[in-house]
Amino acid sequence: MAREFETEPGTRIRGECHWQPAPQTRPTLVLVHGLEGSSESGYMLGLAERAFSAGWNAIRLNQRNCGGTESLTPTLYNSGLSGDYRAVLFELIERDSLSEIFFAGYSMGGNLVLKMAGELAGGAPPQLRGIAAVCPCIDLALCADAVALPENFVYQWHFVRSLKDRMRRKAKLFPGQFDLGPMARVRTLREFDDVITAAYCGFRGASDYYARSSALRVAGEIRVPTLVLTAQDDPFVPFASFSDSALTGNSCIALTAPQHGGHCAFIANDNGGERFWAEARIMEFCRQVSEDALNRAEIQEAPRK
Repeated sequence: MAREFETEPGTRIRGECHWQPAPQTRPTLVLVHGLEGSSESGYMLGLAERAFSAGWNAIRLNQRNCGGTESLTPTLYNSGLSGDYRAVLFELIERDSLSEIFFAGYSMGGNLVLKMAGELAGGAPPQLRGIAAVCPCIDLALCADAVALPENFVYQWHFVRSLKDRMRRKAKLFPGQFDLGPMARVRTLREFDDVITAAYCGFRGASDYYARSSALRVAGEIRVPTLVLTAQDDPFVPFASFSDSALTGNSCIALTAPQHGGHCAFIANDNGGERFWAEARIMEFCRQVSEDALNRAEIQEAPRK
């Protein structure tokens, strides 16, 4: 069922919710897609199906303006809007009485859920049990520079064309609010972020946007179990960003980085039904964290002899 979450006054994001019977008794996995994706992206559908088949609730969120939701907010989406997912988290706790909530994000979505966890730091509610991020763009400036490399021309062309098309739709829905003139000279992601994202999202420019919105800035503050999956051959999420001490020095973060996998692909040998390696690792991680929490609770509740 579709559901709209109000993340701030005048702004809603839509989630596709797959509830188990008596959902309060089941763990919940909330999914966040990447740049120009949606709740209908293949990896979102695949992971949600795997979670639901395992007896979990699954929620596929659309970021602001994505999945045909441009009319739900006068604002744009960007990599710094971790507050949207914090709002979803607290609504699920307060309105739905969910006691075990995990977030999984891909690429841009991975940055957002890691940033949320870092900002919550030691104040994260106990219902937030864990975070999983696949190929997260934790250093946005490095990623923008990587996308601009000649060998990544196809990625850059796809993202820029899609972002421009979205802005044209947005401008029609909110006449007079957006000046699309500067967009004509945009050829790269960094240029788009400089003249559109920064201009309409409160940043001084692309560099300011990247610096303030990168999860790496707060990753050292994460205090919930966290899994980061990335590939050393990811074409536009440089592996160097994962050697930062904010990650390597945080005992709450487990990094798994195979040599191959590309960007959010991780196709596995089809043995034992494990076609998509990252989906299997996320569910394995979430189940283990959930079981560990249950075991601790049982030990604490056991009568003392």
